[in-house]
Amino acid sequence: MKKRLIIVCVGVFLYGQENTQNQLSVDFWSILSEPEKISFINGAYGTISLLKKHHQHEVRKQYLHDKNWVQPYYIERYYDIADEYRSEEAGYNLKIIVLHMDAFYANSDNVKIPVLEAMRIVSIMQDGDREKANLRLLQAQRKY
Repeated sequence: MKKRLIIVCVGVFLYGQENTQNQLSVDFWSILSEPEKISFINGAYGTISLLKKHHQHEVRKQYLHDKNWVQPYYIERYYDIADEYRSEEAGYNLKIIVLHMDAFYANSDNVKIPVLEAMRIVSIMQDGDREKANLRLLQAQRKY
């Protein structure tokens, strides 16, 4: 399993170097097997959680002695954006996200949308916020 994960990570790195926009696209997604797709999403979820936890720890450490300190808005916004990339509803059943990502890329309008942006849209949709997901989808389709 570790060997497979290393191969996926190296593939991501090399593909990113070849891609002129430096963004993962449907071409990358389509060459992965289902276990590799699940590993990719699991790695993205783990990274988001780790970054959020580390940031919370640093903020807590920095302001531990200041009783009057109020957390600035931008920190909460940062956490909200990070949470958009992972679906609370799907939980640890990452196969659901993989299946929805495959369906997402089956639409020809979405093939140029980068994988991480697609994961964000799918996760928002999975959590039941259709209006927000549709807005992000339209923005991504226009952009890419």
